[in-house]
Amino acid sequence: MATLQIAANSNPQPRPEALAQRAKSEMSSLRMWTAVVGSTLGAFMAVLNIQIVNASLADIQGAIGAGKDDGGWISTSYLIAEIVVIPLSGWLARVFSVRNYLLVNAVLFLIFSIACAFAVNLQQMIVLRAIQGFSGGVLIPMAFTIIITLLPKPKQPIGLALFALSATFAPAIGPTIGGYLTENYGWEFIFYVNLVPGSLMIAMLWASLDRAPMNLGLLAKGDWPGIVTMSIGLAALQTVLEEGNKEDWFGSDFIVRLSVIAAVSLVLFLIIELKTAHPLLNLRLLLRRNFGFGILANFLLGIALYGSAFVLPIYLSRIQGYNSEQIGVVLAWTGIPQLLLIPLVPRLMKRFDVRLLIIVGFALFAASNFMNVYMTSDYASDQLFWPNVVRAIGQALVFTPLSAIATAGIEEENAGSASALFNMMRNLGGAVGIASLQTFLSKREQFHSNILTNSVSVFEEATRVRVAKLTAYFMNHGISDQAAATHKAMVAIALNLRKQANIMAFSDTFFLLGVALVIALLATLLLKKPGKLSGGGAH
Repeated sequence: MATLQIAANSNPQPRPEALAQRAKSEMSSLRMWTAVVGSTLGAFMAVLNIQIVNASLADIQGAIGAGKDDGGWISTSYLIAEIVVIPLSGWLARVFSVRNYLLVNAVLFLIFSIACAFAVNLQQMIVLRAIQGFSGGVLIPMAFTIIITLLPKPKQPIGLALFALSATFAPAIGPTIGGYLTENYGWEFIFYVNLVPGSLMIAMLWASLDRAPMNLGLLAKGDWPGIVTMSIGLAALQTVLEEGNKEDWFGSDFIVRLSVIAAVSLVLFLIIELKTAHPLLNLRLLLRRNFGFGILANFLLGIALYGSAFVLPIYLSRIQGYNSEQIGVVLAWTGIPQLLLIPLVPRLMKRFDVRLLIIVGFALFAASNFMNVYMTSDYASDQLFWPNVVRAIGQALVFTPLSAIATAGIEEENAGSASALFNMMRNLGGAVGIASLQTFLSKREQFHSNILTNSVSVFEEATRVRVAKLTAYFMNHGISDQAAATHKAMVAIALNLRKQANIMAFSDTFFLLGVALVIALLATLLLKKPGKLSGGGAH
């Protein structure tokens, strides 16, 4: 049986390109697509588990007795493990073979997903989520790698469209699924939901991936200095991004220490990777025009993709008082159109310049955010419908063409590095985006609150009239003491001012997301059209 090689073998004979071509020719079309669908299903579940848990975090915290602040580690532990393992996956797949590595981690992901539902305290949940994130993080880059190495070049856009369901559709639909399950069945079912698709994924991978011998000798030859510095640096950086806003950023010694560790470790990692003969990741790929600018656009896409998925639920909860199921219904319209449109994108790529599709996608995604910059207290589900639909169309148009043009011309031996860098940077963009937006939202709320508060004075006639009306209202509704009614009127005005300041802060945040996407669009303009999308790309 043919051996699938995801990356180059250290033995120069036979050549990696020849092995890959032989594997492609000898695998049946059915087995090939079974491997692609099975692996992308795994990637979808891994990404879905970020948003589906976030949507139910308050319920989970209450059930296991976790405080509001400490409960954030339920998500943070998953994200840290995921972002650390993504760049390791290409090398570990060579060590243990693609089949063994994927199947073991798929099984572990399923086991620890179910185990999370039985956690009885915060410590157990953090450990279980970390292991779930480590195994789930493997599924994301390996699906991408299988697509760009196993599929013939003309078929890769179809595979990348399937992968787009995990990259853009999963974050959009996650809150919908999480909210529905939590409100109707209980938070445990957000973990049980992995059981059926997870079993299907394992069966498909078992039936389709070729057996191959392990190459444990690579463990001794591994780029261990690079592995250690990268793991420490990414773990520290992810923790800083996740916990920074809560800890008041550099006002916290904890965040300062972690920031120094992250900076030193990642700088050492860059130096090691550029000097070592056999690096963990081939960072020189970033010098290639299409891959470099594609990575930049993908990083900015991650900021907007995960940032908007973060901001909208907070707005609906904080301003409109929606529960998790109601939020899910609103956000469904960022997912449903993608499910219909993404399968059509490969056909559009045959008819139009892929760069045009990316530009249109980024423009629509940016426009969907700019549509939300004039929000009012009445801005709820009906008003968010069209911005969400436009956002869905934009996201659907962006990812598949961007992935295809960025990886066009990537050699077989560089596929693992390309997959790791492309997926890691999108996830890192999401972490940077959420952290930045949390702080930006808080600062803009304070800014608008100060302006609005300063404009309200008891010496103003309009203010005195408003206080008098509210005092009369409260006295007519059960408060007999005028002083108490007046106090309640002042409190009501203050709360209304804060609400208006929050709404204006959310409007500013959507504007910022739109700007990030415009920058991504500008990066897209610097992409060079490959001679053939199914052939070599520009360097």
